[in-house]
Amino acid sequence: MVLNLYEQSYHATKELIAIGKLSAGDVLVVGCSTSEVSGEKIGSASKPELAEDVFMGIWTAAKEAKVYLAAQCCEHLNRAIIIEKKLAKERGIDIVNVVPQPKAGGSFATKAYEHFECPVAVEHIKAEAGMDIGDTLIGMHLKDVAVPVRLAVNTIGKAHLVCARTRAKYIGGERAHYDEKLS
Repeated sequence: MVLNLYEQSYHATKELIAIGKLSAGDVLVVGCSTSEVSGEKIGSASKPELAEDVFMGIWTAAKEAKVYLAAQCCEHLNRAIIIEKKLAKERGIDIVNVVPQPKAGGSFATKAYEHFECPVAVEHIKAEAGMDIGDTLIGMHLKDVAVPVRLAVNTIGKAHLVCARTRAKYIGGERAHYDEKLS
């Protein structure tokens, strides 16, 4: 059975949320090249119609888990992040002024801006988990210790899917003991 883009995105997100042990209020950062989803070279063929399906699948799963979605813009906007204004206020993140477009920010971030209740752009975030659809390089927006996560779904459309969760840093040394719930 071949899943459509919405289903692939939804199932991958649900699985990442479960494996990553995300809880209400956590942040999932997503970078998505719709060019790669369609089988083209990253940054060459932005596809708003594909972004709609991918975004809605991810956003639906995130909302069900009460997890914030952070949409990474493309390199033309220095990989800025589109989030809900509420999240920026909760985490004390400075807002910047830019509105993503399909060819300057990317189709996925544009869809986030269109669908979020009160969208804002920020330059940085430290997310608890991330999805990289099409090798968009989301690592700069994850907390310090990222752990790769392998999912049953490893592509969205024709784009390579790489996921990560984060964990608390281990500190101490050979006599230290750790809380397994934080690993």
